[in-house]
Amino acid sequence: MNQTLIQEILEVVEQAAIASAKLTGLGQKDEADAAAVEAMRLRMGKIEMKGKIVIGEGERDEAPMLYIGEEVGSGRGPGVDFAVDPCEGTNLCANNQRGSMAVLAASDTGGLFNAPDFYMNKLAAPPAAKGKVDIRNSATENLKILSDCLDLSIDELTVVVMDRTRHKDLIKEIRGCGAKVQPISDGDVQAAIACGFAGTGTHCLMGIGAAPEGVISAAAMRALGGHFQGQLVYDPAIAQTSEWADYTKEGNIKRLNEMGITDIDKIYEANELASGENVVFAGSGITDGLLFDGVKFERDCVRTSSLVISTLDSTARFTNTVHIKDGAKSISL
Repeated sequence: MNQTLIQEILEVVEQAAIASAKLTGLGQKDEADAAAVEAMRLRMGKIEMKGKIVIGEGERDEAPMLYIGEEVGSGRGPGVDFAVDPCEGTNLCANNQRGSMAVLAASDTGGLFNAPDFYMNKLAAPPAAKGKVDIRNSATENLKILSDCLDLSIDELTVVVMDRTRHKDLIKEIRGCGAKVQPISDGDVQAAIACGFAGTGTHCLMGIGAAPEGVISAAAMRALGGHFQGQLVYDPAIAQTSEWADYTKEGNIKRLNEMGITDIDKIYEANELASGENVVFAGSGITDGLLFDGVKFERDCVRTSSLVISTLDSTARFTNTVHIKDGAKSISL
């Protein structure tokens, strides 16, 4: 991993975001996902690296995918592992709603957690609460700890939770403590990362979402010094999703075991999900969101807004890029 590679990784998410954004608001979530996948795959193929997808998207919902084990890059150069979600929030993109983005995490070979496209119970919190809140605690206990760590009353805290049937009791408990709940329909990566920055108004992420996004979030939060824990969910009765209608608990456990995961109830810290010496997060907005804007199409250019977080130089870079079209006559500021 080096600065040149990081720049190319930025371009990977930018191209995926642009490809998806062309379908924003058309109600075509699978087509937007496919466009992002192909753009990401194409740009990765131009990088001098021995890349590998260690956790990807699509296995669960039968969408187009950069599949687990897929080799990307030129086949020459440094070894790089990737966790990817080319179009995070496909429904958000399809309906032109806030928060859709192209995201990935990258690390040296062996530096990212390798797991199937399962679900994951997650807890994200600001750096001040790192190692103090714990996913084993109840929401009530964690809110009290978070209140002390941030010097805010519980009724001043905002907790992001995916709006799912499985979270009915969790949402009730959070509200019962007096904290504010911000339900989201999709896209919990941006919510997790927002916990790592002061001033976003997001103080915690709780609940179950997709595992690939958990690894990506962990990479970003490790670089930011924030708190992130994840625990794989393999029981369809807990996931409570139609996508797992034909899955069984026993079958999911077998799949985990086949991938070398024998401690199926292990709670992973951020530095275990993203354990590499050098870890990079990159995200580019497809639609406008909390941390950055979506793609903007203009007569002579396309504008993207992105964020790259790296342990290599301990930076979080917010980047606005103007992609100039062929034959452009004028570029406005």
